[in-house]
Amino acid sequence: MTANLPVLILLSSLLPAIITFFIPQDGHALRNSLNLGGAVLKLGLIIWMLFAIADGTVYEASFALAPGLVILLRVDALALLFISLSGTLWFLTTIYAIAYFGGKPELSRFFGFFSLCVASTTGLALSGSLISFFIFFELLTLSTWPLVAHKQDKPSLAAARTYLAYALPGSATLLVAIIWLESSTGPVLFTEPPDLSELDPVSLRAIFCLFIIGVGVKAAIVPLHGWLPSAMAAPAPVSSLLHAVAVVKAGAFGVVRVIYDVYGAENMASLGLSMPLAGIASVTILWGSVRALQQGEIKKRLAYSTVSQVSYIVLGAALASPLAMIGGLVHLIHQGLMKITLFFCAGIFDERAGVKRIDGLNGLGARMPWTSVCFSLGALGMIGLPPLAGFVSKFYLGLGALEAGAPWVLAVLAASTLLNAAYFLPLLYRLWILPAAADASGDERAPGLVVPTVITAAATIGVGLLAASPISPLGWARLIVTQGYGP
Repeated sequence: MTANLPVLILLSSLLPAIITFFIPQDGHALRNSLNLGGAVLKLGLIIWMLFAIADGTVYEASFALAPGLVILLRVDALALLFISLSGTLWFLTTIYAIAYFGGKPELSRFFGFFSLCVASTTGLALSGSLISFFIFFELLTLSTWPLVAHKQDKPSLAAARTYLAYALPGSATLLVAIIWLESSTGPVLFTEPPDLSELDPVSLRAIFCLFIIGVGVKAAIVPLHGWLPSAMAAPAPVSSLLHAVAVVKAGAFGVVRVIYDVYGAENMASLGLSMPLAGIASVTILWGSVRALQQGEIKKRLAYSTVSQVSYIVLGAALASPLAMIGGLVHLIHQGLMKITLFFCAGIFDERAGVKRIDGLNGLGARMPWTSVCFSLGALGMIGLPPLAGFVSKFYLGLGALEAGAPWVLAVLAASTLLNAAYFLPLLYRLWILPAAADASGDERAPGLVVPTVITAAATIGVGLLAASPISPLGWARLIVTQGYGP
């Protein structure tokens, strides 16, 4: 049974994806039940494994595709952290998407690729080797670009082409890095760090740069981020998936794997790679925030905020200290909760009030109080107001920076916080203070949209208030580091 658990958790989203493609357009009940059932099954498996993984149990399964080519699936504490995020938010986003699309066309295609995207993310998290990681990394690209193009209008098709224009060269770069490294070290398993002594320092630095470019496209590291704002042409459920569950988190997760499971903290330090990567992450954090200030559309502002916020994870990994690692890992969860809340709200503002631009938010707080309160919580969390989720992440990143002997990071975090406030507080001012236009409208009579949003907003408070709990995201991040992962 234990060997089958990684397979079951992967199939919980893969099988619904495959079957959904063959369900007729009018088969709403079957399609919805299948996708929600898969999400519930995945959550059940996650809960089943939590306590065993906390005690140090590891679940593995492997499949030989060809001689020397093995797919290794492994559930450890780090994989379960990512899977818990994707499983929980998949369930809530499915409820939201069912309400959002209603009876619109091409829903079997949408939900098929939607579940396939989650299956790809799950496989990527479970990957116990570089080649397994690459296969699911590519499957993620192939399953997300149809979601970006779902509307099939000119902006959506252009956004999908832009996404592929970034993703495919990034994938090729990642493959070159893997081939170059494994030609000297043999197949790289994440449980057995490779012997890098066969390669000279110049080659190791070059391979590392290729790795970071390859995974950095999906992590939207500057200057590899251009596809992400363009992808906002996609529907709100897709935006939520891209920003909180799947693509950008897959890229950040890949950076963590490369640093700690391929190179190791000691090699990172001896090769002089840690601080340059921390510098790139810091530039991305600040530049994304500055660009967010310049956006008039709600989703575009949130997109550039994601460019900034995801690099907190990269920064925590690059600093290579235990506290910084904890801060980066916990932000993987915290940013997901806050950002999906904000995108859910953006979708509600669009669907229920016809508001896409920031200047249309005036006075909506009174007309749409549930959505506006949730948006406010997500925004204040991003700024870092205690005791919300973002405060916990920034606090540990600051402590980790001092632990790593990089006090300059405190200035980056402070500047980022001020910029976060500069691009979020005016939105809250519009929602709650400015009067609404005479012809403004909006209602929240859509439980399928509002209830998932309230749940994720409440979670942004809960993970902060309950941070001391061993099963909180912070407690789990501590467990990962305590079990010997990371620095």
